[in-house]
Amino acid sequence: MIDVADVQPAGIDRFPTRRQLPPERLDSLSREILALKKKLNAVILAHNYQVPEIQDVADYVGDSLGLSQHAAKTSAEVIVFCGVHFMAETAKILNPNKVVILPDKDAGCSLESSCPAERLKALQDTNPNFYTIAYINCSAEVKALSDVICTSGNAVKIVNGAPKDKDLLFVPDENLGSWVMEQTGRPMTLWRGFCYVHVEWTHTSLLRIRQQHPGAPLVAHPECTKAVRMLADEVCSTEKMVQFCKTNPSQVFIIATEAGMLHRLEKECPGKAFIPAPTDHCRCNECKFMKMNTLEKLYNCMEDLQPRIELSPDIIRRARLPIDRMLEISARA
Repeated sequence: MIDVADVQPAGIDRFPTRRQLPPERLDSLSREILALKKKLNAVILAHNYQVPEIQDVADYVGDSLGLSQHAAKTSAEVIVFCGVHFMAETAKILNPNKVVILPDKDAGCSLESSCPAERLKALQDTNPNFYTIAYINCSAEVKALSDVICTSGNAVKIVNGAPKDKDLLFVPDENLGSWVMEQTGRPMTLWRGFCYVHVEWTHTSLLRIRQQHPGAPLVAHPECTKAVRMLADEVCSTEKMVQFCKTNPSQVFIIATEAGMLHRLEKECPGKAFIPAPTDHCRCNECKFMKMNTLEKLYNCMEDLQPRIELSPDIIRRARLPIDRMLEISARA
């Protein structure tokens, strides 16, 4: 049997490269953020990959689908989005009359940048029968060109619900698209994009960690390559990772997704240990874009109400249709 204490000894910082605030400054800044939130009538939304101190002050922590749903129904006047740029854009599309801010305007995404709208439009023009399914990790302009949006959590459901007489075009993550084809049996044209974090894991690096912890289930995100997915005991979205780890009897898990996810897993699955899947180069794997947001930047953006997300009315109108279509399909039993 694996001893949780042996896997995760107390006092060890898994991510020593990240600058840590002194505890007294962390507490003070967190209190100031919560006071500002009340003053602004704001809601703080945080993705699972954000740093722990941001997750801890957020009103809602979740994956892209959960964040979209929460943004769609919030009554707050200000939405503070702790994630990356395309996520804040989604919140603005769903709340065009509200102020949407994010801590760092340069927090981007390798998937988003891999699929410029003009290149997508050029490909769409080659086949009038294309039905475009866009992973939510894309720009507002790409969303506006799409028929429906999906997340890793609902992609299978969205693809299964797509018109049978259409040629499916899946953008921009080829690994997620490949996994969805395996699950649905539906052929799709895949855009050649990927998340730079999720392709860092290799068959070799995960075989090695599995040999070190033979009783620990490997849980992988579908943005990982097929070589990694084939080794996994469970392939799922970050939200489903929480449920899998809660209900699985194992006390130790190997997690192959961005390392910020481990903080939420540890909070929601007390007494269990989570090993960040190593790459060939490091013992954890973090997204440089997600980690651009810090508690100090969170406070500053709320104090200044900057940087703001601004989109044209035309983009908002066109991009909202496929997002609403996704939310409608996701709500079905």
